[in-house]
Amino acid sequence: QVQLVESGGGLVQAGGSLRLSCAASRRTFSIYDMGWFRQAPGKEREFVASISGSGDSTAYADSVKGRFTISRDNAKSTVYLQMNSLKTEDTAVYYCAARNSLTVSYAYWGQGTQVTVSS
Repeated sequence: QVQLVESGGGLVQAGGSLRLSCAASRRTFSIYDMGWFRQAPGKEREFVASISGSGDSTAYADSVKGRFTISRDNAKSTVYLQMNSLKTEDTAVYYCAARNSLTVSYAYWGQGTQVTVSS
């Protein structure tokens, strides 16, 4: 079992920045690929970014490429999402998730943190 706790959400004006954090309960954090997802009101949850266990490989949704950066600190069992140049359409609940590197599906999810971008 892996417990995930997100933090860092809040209200920010368009063009601003936020940094989300997700702390994991497992010491063997590096065996998990980590992802960030988001869900806006009335919409389905969508992929935002992911990072491999070692941190060597990352992937981003087209909508956030060049604005968001995912990173991780395995010594702290924490993954981050640096969000710059925020847009109103980035408003959503952001979730972090973990999956064993040998599996496809994300098995563990945090409770989510709200990000609201005002115009």
